[in-house]
Amino acid sequence: MIENRPFKVFSGTKSRYLAEKICENLGCPLGNLQITHFSDGEFAVSYEDSVRGRDVFLVQSTFPNSDNLMELLLMIDAAKRASAHSIIAVIPYFGWARQDRKDKPRVSIGAKLVADLLSVAGVNRVITMDLHADQIQGFFDVPVDHLYASGVILPYLQSLQLEDMVIASPDVGGSKRANTFAKYLGCPLVLCNKTRVRPNEVASMQIIGDVEGKNVVVVDDMVDTAGTITKAADIMKAAGAKSVRACASHCVMSGPATERVDASALEEIVFTDSIPYEKGSKKVKQLSVAGMFAETIRRVRANESISSQYLI
Repeated sequence: MIENRPFKVFSGTKSRYLAEKICENLGCPLGNLQITHFSDGEFAVSYEDSVRGRDVFLVQSTFPNSDNLMELLLMIDAAKRASAHSIIAVIPYFGWARQDRKDKPRVSIGAKLVADLLSVAGVNRVITMDLHADQIQGFFDVPVDHLYASGVILPYLQSLQLEDMVIASPDVGGSKRANTFAKYLGCPLVLCNKTRVRPNEVASMQIIGDVEGKNVVVVDDMVDTAGTITKAADIMKAAGAKSVRACASHCVMSGPATERVDASALEEIVFTDSIPYEKGSKKVKQLSVAGMFAETIRRVRANESISSQYLI
C-alpha cells in the first residue's frame, strides 16, 4: 500500500459511530454502503461508491449478535468481487476470542474458525485491539496489527492523580497486563485468585496483596457480566481500600452487568468505545480509540511503523 493510492473507509451497521469518528480524524468522508434486510432475517451488502483499485478499510467489531460478523464477511466478499486493491478489516473488538484453545474435550476453537472465515472471505490485513490472548494473531495467515487500549487508558489514569494507587488484576490470567500497568505507573500490584463453578459465575475470590488505605484500579481486557470485577471491588472495599475503580478495553456488559456495576463498590469503570454501550450507567465512562485507529490506518497506508504508538 502506498499513501497516494485512493482509499475508502466503510462501516457495518453497529460500528458506524466509531467509523464516523475515525473518518473525522482522517479528514475523509465515510463511504456509502447499503445493507438490505429481508423478511426471513437474511441480508445483502452493496457498495454505493466504486472501490475498484482502492485500499478498502472496513470498520466492524464482531460483538454479539453474530449478524455483525456476517456483515463483515459479506462486506469483505463484496469488496473483493468489486476489484478492491486491498481489503483491511478494522476490528476494534474481535469476538469469539475467548475460544482460543480446547480447554475441555470435544469443543470448537472459535477464534481460529473466525480467523479462517475472514481469510477465506478475502481479507488482506487485520487491525484489531487487545485480543483476549495475544497468540490469536497466529491464527491468521495475513498481517495483524494488534493495538493496545493502554494508549488511551493510561493517560486517563495519570490524569486522576490518585495518591497511594495500586493496580489489581481480577484473576491470575490478567496478571501480565496488570503488572505492565503497575510498572508503567510505578505503583504496587495486587492479584485476585478466583474459582468458577461455571462460565460467568464466580464461586470464591481471595486477595493476594495489601489494599488497605489504597486507591485501587482493577485492570482487565473486557467486562462481560461484571460478576468478577464487581466481586473483586466489593472484597477490596471490605478489606479497607480507600476507593476502587476499574478499567477494561471492551465494554461487553451483557445481562445483569449494568445493575451489578451500579450496586457495587466501584466508583467508576472506564472502557474504550470499541463496543457501543447503550444501557446507561453513571459509573460507566468510555474513552474513544478513534484517533488511535485513524493514525494506524494512516501509517499502514504510508508503510510506516505503528510501534511508536504503543505506550506499553
